Amino acid sequence: MSETIFIGGGGEAYGDKQNLLLKYANRHGLIAGATGTGKTVTLQILAESFSANGVPVFLSDVKGDLSGLAKAGSSDFKLHDAFMKRAGTIGFDDYAYDAFPVTFWDLYGEKGHPIRTTVSEMGPLLLSRLLELSEAQEGILNIAFRVADEEGLPLLDLKDLQSMLVWLGENRQAISIRYGNISTASLGAIQRQLLVLENQGATRFFGEPALELTDIMRTDVDGRGRINILAADKLMG
Repeated sequence: MSETIFIGGGGEAYGDKQNLLLKYANRHGLIAGATGTGKTVTLQILAESFSANGVPVFLSDVKGDLSGLAKAGSSDFKLHDAFMKRAGTIGFDDYAYDAFPVTFWDLYGEKGHPIRTTVSEMGPLLLSRLLELSEAQEGILNIAFRVADEEGLPLLDLKDLQSMLVWLGENRQAISIRYGNISTASLGAIQRQLLVLENQGATRFFGEPALELTDIMRTDVDGRGRINILAADKLMG
């Protein structure tokens, strides 16, 4: 492992090797350029460099171009000579083909491991923002989460939350004495917003097993950071 990673060539002929100190790699950067100028290859090289230095990586793949990180390239592919020539021109003379530890993720579970979380882990505040609830409706959602927590009822998916809201409606008089007024109009509004969310396909996102941060922040047996690739073609459609 080193303290720097290669990021490109500098100088008039772009032959001066430019490196980035890893301790400064948490700052924002932008890869820009016209079609065919090497944006994807640049991103791949950065991901490989981070991985080689034990840093886990998370990438969104819109076009499906990044899956090749999982397999080592070879001198047989048609652009090998052009690639190596360009690498030498910008001072990247020590590049070698290698396969890297990659995990594929997909919200739809088609091109990788499904990404899920539970309703409980999302929490009432974030869910209220997602549903665009009013202050009164957000208060009722907080009551639903509080009652579920006190009764030991797990809210795993949207069906669980809908069932909890139905139960609140049926027992709203008793619950209102302890937590405050629960209006049927506000309950109905929350249920309608949940229906909209379900119609947009959000049911795929809620459930178990829930994705943990530790699932992404991992290294392999050799100490290389795992590269996590999210299939984003449908998300960007």
